[in-house]
Amino acid sequence: MNPSSFRSKSSIDVDEAIKNQNDIALVVSKDLFSTKAKHSNSVFSPASINTALTLAASGPGDYSGSEEILSFLRASSTDELNAIFSKIVPIVFADRSANGGPKISSINGVWVEKTLPVDLSLKDLFENFFKAVFDRVDFLYKAEQVRRELNEWAEAHTNGLIKDLLPEGSITDQTSYVYGNALYFKGQWEVPFDKSYTKDKEFHLLSGTSVSVPFMRSYKDQYIKAYDGFKVLRIPYRQGCDGDVDSGSFSMYFYLPDKNDGLDGLVKAMASDSGFLDCHVPSRKVAVNEFRIPKFKIVDEVDGKDLGLCSTLLYHKACVEIDEEGAEAAAATFVVSLGCAYMKPPEEIDFVADHPFLFLIREDTIGTVLFVGQIMDPSDKSS
Repeated sequence: MNPSSFRSKSSIDVDEAIKNQNDIALVVSKDLFSTKAKHSNSVFSPASINTALTLAASGPGDYSGSEEILSFLRASSTDELNAIFSKIVPIVFADRSANGGPKISSINGVWVEKTLPVDLSLKDLFENFFKAVFDRVDFLYKAEQVRRELNEWAEAHTNGLIKDLLPEGSITDQTSYVYGNALYFKGQWEVPFDKSYTKDKEFHLLSGTSVSVPFMRSYKDQYIKAYDGFKVLRIPYRQGCDGDVDSGSFSMYFYLPDKNDGLDGLVKAMASDSGFLDCHVPSRKVAVNEFRIPKFKIVDEVDGKDLGLCSTLLYHKACVEIDEEGAEAAAATFVVSLGCAYMKPPEEIDFVADHPFLFLIREDTIGTVLFVGQIMDPSDKSS
């Protein structure tokens, strides 16, 4: 495949395709949070999963999972997936740390059994378009050694946050290809929280009990918008000073239902409303009366079956931690081959996230969702 072949195809509406992938992220959230992660802390990275699946779908034509991947991502072709990748990389995955913005890295890898013939055009696509490490390895006789090496690769490219992603037995002498993505994000809040304001307060659980956890507080104006039954908070990350308006910007979003037990219903509503994210973006700061959000750290992992992929062997782990300075987040994924509402003038709004809520880390220029999670119990460190 010529990597430039899909760029000239006017039939692909890349912006619409990206919005479609955001809708898919919410549908996957609904399904995951109502089954495997029902009423427990959970997090995953749509951006990492989609990248690894795009690599896999672009693999050899005899890969049996390609059609399932296209169906899962609601894409018409690998050309569409590659066009999305081409649009996202320079805006979403560009590191901005040298200019004071977020530290971001998205590293790709492809590992192929060394006895298999390799199409040079395919190798060129992975190395030059996807910028992926392309290695010939010995799955046939050294599968366990390769598994450990792949786990080390994921750990190294996520600042040590993602460990032991591939379990024993996941790589065997039957493995022919492995496609991987490692994603790392670390950003400072545009306006950091004063640590002296952080106090332990009660967080209300679905069981009717509560736990005492550290809450970050602020008395500054915030980007908050109240809707019917829920509120949305947007906290921007420091953007950097490179002056490039097309370089992208990032925010963390909190979706807080009005009712303590309202998160399930909110997640279902978000998943059923196409374009929900773009239509619920607080764009103006408002004065706040009472404002606090809990500090938290969560680690979670899912596999292909958790996501509804039956024939695609996928392994994924993600981690998100927020504190007064900002957020650090990482994820790794391996695929193994065998119109919005009018904003009224600012008004004073409370935002007290003392009961279960949803959060996102999102790039705001084109809207790519990097991480999605739900917090049911901020005191639970076992996730």
